[in-house]
Amino acid sequence: MEKLLAVIHDRNIYQYRSSSIAEKQSFKERPQLTIRAIVFDLDGTLAEFNLDYKAVRAEVKQLLANHGIPASLLSIKESIFEMLKKAKVYMRNVGREEEFPEVQEHILSLARRRELQAARETSPLPGVFETLKNLKIERNLKLGIFTINSQKSTDYILVNFRLKQFFDAIITREAVSNVKPDPTHLAAALKALSAKTNETLVVGDSIADMLSAKALNVEAIGIARNDEAARKLNHAGAKHIVRSITDLPKLIANLGQNNT
Repeated sequence: MEKLLAVIHDRNIYQYRSSSIAEKQSFKERPQLTIRAIVFDLDGTLAEFNLDYKAVRAEVKQLLANHGIPASLLSIKESIFEMLKKAKVYMRNVGREEEFPEVQEHILSLARRRELQAARETSPLPGVFETLKNLKIERNLKLGIFTINSQKSTDYILVNFRLKQFFDAIITREAVSNVKPDPTHLAAALKALSAKTNETLVVGDSIADMLSAKALNVEAIGIARNDEAARKLNHAGAKHIVRSITDLPKLIANLGQNNT
């Protein structure tokens, strides 16, 4: 069976097909949504960080090894947060749990430095300012961000490119005990926006964004720049796929209407 995902591209709405759990409703068959809020990812969705994540993960792996964490437990294919979770468990098991906060701060301090360096070299993706302006001012939607990036690098981008004015809530990794795909990260954003799950959309380019939305039964829109990325986001729970953030207003118009 096939799942039909709405894809907007070059002014045309068409159906993207991928093998998955069946969902045969098209736009005409789907019930209209009442959309009052949108929660965005940051990196890859609103801006493209010039950050070599693989290199940062390698640095983190080495730092953890220097602190006595067996390198065999760690992989540069996993996020630094997954590595930190493993380090915490290991240190607890060997009776060094009291040392973990210092180790964690060492790792996060490195991440903050690398992220801020990247933020100074990044720029918003094409059409971001105009799209956010449309959603916030013309459609009167509540807008939020949930990001694994630090508060400092997030603020640098949003302030420097005059995007912060559009957001009612910004939930960085420092604001939560567990980051996405743990649903508590998205839940914190919804709480800050006073938004209901059935009146909110999540927009992101990562599997973690889609899994977070799926866990809370929030409708998710994936941003995918190629078919392979679209398939992965679809499989992770995306209900709709767009090629660019500039396609959002048209997609939202097709999904339903926001009641102000």
